[in-house]
Amino acid sequence: MTRSTPCYYHLEVEITPERIEQVRRILAAHLRHWGLGTLVEPVSHCAGVLLRAVVEHGTDRNTAVELWWNKQHLITAVSDNEPHLPDPHYGPQGCLAQIAALSDGWGNYPATDGKIIWFSHRARAAERAPLTPFMPTPGLLTALGVPREVPVAGLAAPEPTEPLVAAALPGGHVRRSDGSCPTMVGRSSAPEPRPRTAPAM
Repeated sequence: MTRSTPCYYHLEVEITPERIEQVRRILAAHLRHWGLGTLVEPVSHCAGVLLRAVVEHGTDRNTAVELWWNKQHLITAVSDNEPHLPDPHYGPQGCLAQIAALSDGWGNYPATDGKIIWFSHRARAAERAPLTPFMPTPGLLTALGVPREVPVAGLAAPEPTEPLVAAALPGGHVRRSDGSCPTMVGRSSAPEPRPRTAPAM
């Protein structure tokens, strides 16, 4: 989320080829801290080509890099002690052409001892959107409407049963200790054999 208050940053450095990437990383860190992460790449690139021009053509490498953020525009300025920029940098492939292609506006003007080249970018959409609470999405089982496993009291812990004791009753019936009388199917008894009589002589 972009900041609502103006911000300013100033860096003075004696630039060398090794320090160009360090300055780019410092600028990128400040832009991200201000919530302007979408501008890191164009600002770092434009500042890098200007610093590289100072390294290649400047006799005095003391430079200053400034960032202004006024809640609508970000203005970046690179100043050095050389009053003029070499002619190749005004050509189609020069650093000024790259700055014009990657920025919304740019310009240069003479300073007390040297020159200042600046470029600006309009603030785009905020990089981080504010967090909003949301309802959690249901799980797979909840979404499908599958009931959860609930233990049944009658099945979870069956009551212990007493051993059945059978008692014989008249007529061949049996009565259990719980009072039930199971139906018993008995085999029919075989008829008693009749005594044989001796045949008459």
